[in-house]
This record gives sequence, C-alpha cells and structure tokens, in this order.
Amino acid sequence: MDPDRKVDAGMLAGVSETALLTLNGRAYQARHPNAILDDPMAIRVVDSIDFDFDKFGRRKGQEMALRSLAFDRAATAYLAKHPKATVVALAEGLQTSFWRLDAALPTAEFRWLTVDFEPIIELRRRLLPESARITTLAQSALDYSWMDAVDTTHGVFITAEGLLMYLQPEESMGLITECAARFPGAQMIFDLPPVMVKKFAPKGVRSSSRYRVPPMPFSLSAAELADLVHTVPGVRAVHDLPMPQGRGFFFEKVFPAFWGLKATKNYRGAYTLLEFG
Repeated sequence: MDPDRKVDAGMLAGVSETALLTLNGRAYQARHPNAILDDPMAIRVVDSIDFDFDKFGRRKGQEMALRSLAFDRAATAYLAKHPKATVVALAEGLQTSFWRLDAALPTAEFRWLTVDFEPIIELRRRLLPESARITTLAQSALDYSWMDAVDTTHGVFITAEGLLMYLQPEESMGLITECAARFPGAQMIFDLPPVMVKKFAPKGVRSSSRYRVPPMPFSLSAAELADLVHTVPGVRAVHDLPMPQGRGFFFEKVFPAFWGLKATKNYRGAYTLLEFG
C-alpha cells in the first residue's frame, strides 16, 4: 500500500461500519502514553484510512480496548497450550488481534482464519500485511461452510468479538450450537451487552448526532449463559471472564469491581468463554 494514499472506507455500512468505530477506539487507546493495549497495527490502519471518524462522537474507547484485552488473554492462555492451533475470527472486521498475539507469543505457530463479508475482506487486504499463516474467507459467519476450512489437528479457538449481539437470537444460538457440534475440544469466546439494551434501545444507541450504533437484538444474562451447559449439546463448561483493569479510577477500580459483584452479574454485559466437549 502506498503510504501517501489513504484507503477509502466509506463503503462500509450497518453492522460492518462498527468495525471502524472499534478500530478507532483501540487506536486512540494505543496512542495514549499510558496505554492499556499495545496495538501499533491499529494505529497504522487508522492512519491509512480516509474516513470521518469524528462522526462516531466520543473517541476515548477504553471499553473497546479492554474488550480486546480480555479476548487476547483468553486466546493467549489457549495458544500457550496449543501453539499450533487454528484461530477462527468470525466477523473480524478490522481487528488486529493476529499481530498482537503474534507479538505476545513469538514462538507460537498458530494459524488464523478470518471470516467476514467481502467489503471488510477487501479492506483488510489493502490495509493489513499479508502472512502465510492467515487465510481469509469472504462470507457470512452464518454460512457454515467456513467450518469445512478449519484445520482441527492442533486445536481450535473461535472468536466472535462484537458479533453475536447484532444477530437475531435464533442466529446467535444456532451459531453457538453448530460450533459446539463441529469442534469438540475447542473453545469459543464472545461478548454480549447488558440484557436491558435490547429492551431500552431497540433502534440502537446513538453515540453522536451523526451516528447510531445498530440495534442489538441478542443478549443473555449471566444465569442464562451459565445454563448453556444444559441447553446446548457439546458445551462442557462456561466461564464468565473478568473485566481487565483499565486506566483511571473508574476503569481501574469501579468498573472491574462492578463487573465482579454477584448482585450486578445479571445486569451487566459479559465476556464469555465456552469449552466444547
């Protein structure tokens, strides 16, 4: 890519456009002198895109960086035990997780499978470095044919960062169920918003006068998530992951403490790790 020519990202719309929102939040945090996430690739990508990021409003994005940090920690733990595993990144958007994990695990040989719609895949091809360990599939995560491309020999770790909440309940549950059936021994991580979001913001949450985050029709409470071991065949264990500590009093002390309280568990969002048996 010519560093003097920026890439137009204006073709993204709907849920796909949220890839730019989360990318911008991570890059903003990565530039901070006391960064909570080391993500130089996110900075590079943001600087290479021709897009009006100000339309999203507030840019701090610490919660977005913390989500990526929680996902990285779960992936790192799995890859430390399965260094040649295949990571499947569903609806990956403009995430830069591969490069963060590759830096954190320099001796690992994990392979990466990105699954997303064609406009996102094309942007990734233009913005991100190539690697022989990365394979991309331009299709919906709900087109289960991607499962045929997964090498299960050395383990499988599936990520659905910022995906399930935008699907219909039957689609999200169908995806979890199919993954559990197809990949015994694998792990899957996903995030969900508080259950009240779908009730109180059925048309989506406005982040600025010029942008509204798409509706999030799917979520589950902590109790419903824990019950997946009984309701979804193949789910062997459900782990409610902690909120990483951020920067500043609220994100370092208050938010993680709130996240960990039993009384608030069913009213907050969730970072959930599933083990398939």
